[in-house]
Amino acid sequence: MANFTQTLLKWYKINKRDLPFRDTHDAYRIWLSEIIFQQTRISQGLSYYEKFAAKFPTPAALAAADEDEVLKLWQGLGYYSRARNLHAAAKSMKGVFPRTYDGVRALKGVGDYTAAAICSMAYNMPYAVVDGNVYRVLARVFGITTPIDSTEGKKEFTALAQKLLNKKHPGDFNQAMMDFGAMVCTPQAARCEGCPFIKICVARRQNRVDELPVKAQKTKVSERFFHYIYVEQGPFVWLHKRGAGDIWQNLYELPLVETAKKGMLKKSPTWCGRAKLSPVGSSVKHVLSHRVIWAQLYKAVLPPAAQVPPQFLRVKKSSLEKYAVPRLVQKLLERI
Repeated sequence: MANFTQTLLKWYKINKRDLPFRDTHDAYRIWLSEIIFQQTRISQGLSYYEKFAAKFPTPAALAAADEDEVLKLWQGLGYYSRARNLHAAAKSMKGVFPRTYDGVRALKGVGDYTAAAICSMAYNMPYAVVDGNVYRVLARVFGITTPIDSTEGKKEFTALAQKLLNKKHPGDFNQAMMDFGAMVCTPQAARCEGCPFIKICVARRQNRVDELPVKAQKTKVSERFFHYIYVEQGPFVWLHKRGAGDIWQNLYELPLVETAKKGMLKKSPTWCGRAKLSPVGSSVKHVLSHRVIWAQLYKAVLPPAAQVPPQFLRVKKSSLEKYAVPRLVQKLLERI
């Protein structure tokens, strides 16, 4: 066990990634980075981290922002609940980031992993992180076959990570585990030949690298069929703000008709009047974590005097960029 920890830290000292949040013990900035990089590649999220840190340098600055402003800055990252939770958590801090594990863990959107990461890196507290990278490294090196999505598996991996943790340098150990999983012990095409654990890795010895870690349940993927209509009314276009209870809460989108099956709309919705729907390009496949969305864009031109239904907002075309929209809608708008 001790040999694993020493070897990992030695590898990290030579190979650690040069990231802006690595040079700080500011809990607020570490928290920003952890939320932004949840389910986001470093290469994709780095510019967002820099923009958020510059725009909102303190918890008070983030708390004072309007939610639409936060969502607009987040646009393109996906999983927008992270941005809403980030904003809500900042408001709950009253200008001061929590300094205890329980205080950090109580923040909206913060789970065991994020709390451990923040507290170990900012406050040097001895809490081990357990995420996808950690599951993969431990499962392969130690040959653990307990499913990572089971209660038993979560307890087993957490206990092992805590046992391996370097109590004097918990932040370095946690970051080493994450970097090693991202750079060497990768999900596909693991770089086993350059791995410092190649002699003790059970998965390598048993030729089971691609089989570990084990997951008991497969995610069920559903399909949805969206028909977006670009309603043009002179210099204006219509938007709709999505509500709670579905994807993309509080983001703006074009007027939408959802159908049960794939195919073109056969007639205009009632709120379009007699306007003809003109398809714009072919349908777009948009993949989310648990669903696939097939989206078709149409254009409809309405006379200036046409009434705007209460569920829609009429905005100037030149002001569209001010509204936070899902990446799918942004891609469709680029066709117009």
